Amino acid sequence: MNLEEKVKQWLNEEDFLREVKYDENADFHFIVEFPKENIMDVVKPSDSDCIVIACATQVAPEHINLMTSSDANTKKDFILDLNFALNSFLVDFELQVSQDILQQFVVTDQIFEDGLTKNEFIKTLKKVFKAKLQCIWLIDKKFGSISVMPNTTNENDMFI
Repeated sequence: MNLEEKVKQWLNEEDFLREVKYDENADFHFIVEFPKENIMDVVKPSDSDCIVIACATQVAPEHINLMTSSDANTKKDFILDLNFALNSFLVDFELQVSQDILQQFVVTDQIFEDGLTKNEFIKTLKKVFKAKLQCIWLIDKKFGSISVMPNTTNENDMFI
């Protein structure tokens, strides 16, 4: 069984696989739902010996409005706190910040083929999700909680 078949089998066994995407820059690209109502990408880039697990998140307009109305020090402290928090998860991340206001963030991690087991794969899915959740919690803590239904479509798919 090749790598793609193995990863696809694991995703199907756990009922996480939602879509197989065509991606000219990847050997395979799966859209997964993990946990319920959270969309993530599992990608094997071409000419690479790893798979990448990624989760892109748009900040809710309501939170952007709350951030905009905050003072400059609060905004700067929040971005610094967010960097520290994400760094502690040992994941890669990219924050899209405009005028000290977080617009979007992408959390990624990779597993090299020689370390890929189902256990490591599921642990990495969890780690990427928990890093995303940490971001959401920090936003809520600093700027206040809002009630927003999660987006279960692929509109926030990081590769669209």
